[in-house]
Amino acid sequence: MVKFAAIKGFVFDLDGVITDTSTFHSQAWHQIADKVGVSWNDQLADALKGISRMDSLNLILAQGHRENDFTPAQKQALATEKNTNYLQLVNQMTPANILPGITAFLTELTTAGYALSLASASKNAPLVLRKLGLSDYFTKAVDPASLKHGKPDPEIFRRGAEILGLNPADCIGVEDAAAGVQSIKGAGETAIGIGDPTVLAAADINFTDTTQLTLANIKAQLN
Repeated sequence: MVKFAAIKGFVFDLDGVITDTSTFHSQAWHQIADKVGVSWNDQLADALKGISRMDSLNLILAQGHRENDFTPAQKQALATEKNTNYLQLVNQMTPANILPGITAFLTELTTAGYALSLASASKNAPLVLRKLGLSDYFTKAVDPASLKHGKPDPEIFRRGAEILGLNPADCIGVEDAAAGVQSIKGAGETAIGIGDPTVLAAADINFTDTTQLTLANIKAQLN
């Protein structure tokens, strides 16, 4: 495992790490599932975490054996409708939606001179950051439109290090989804998993929630 002193940058996922928009995503996808007649359950909601919009839609359709019932144009319309539903919810966000301990951790990182970037598959990430008042921390963010592969492919986290001008080995990636942890590890970065350690067993460091994110706790786990 990498030594703490070697770390120069942190690459963050957004949903479930900085804020919890997963409930908004779930609500918006639930509306689409109802519309296409696919029954909604917790397993389906969990399976959609951290994957792209079109992959999410395809998963919902497959769940109801409806993957061949829609043209590409109809699928695009459903994905767009989901996004519209989601944005209505996001527009109501405020800094109160930042997860506990995150603002303090971001302040601690920037004060200590670490470089920060955002590695979110969400095209709405800039809007979410604005609503939360955190845009200044993330002047560097991966453009999801530039990516060829979604998580668990390592491309997004590799790019997160690249835009900081850093070697992936000198970066820590922070994630709450198993696909994201896999992406971090594949990129050659150290992975922090936030959430159930049995689900995120592949992470190098496990914290059950965001309040445990401090440099002291990370140092203690790495050294």
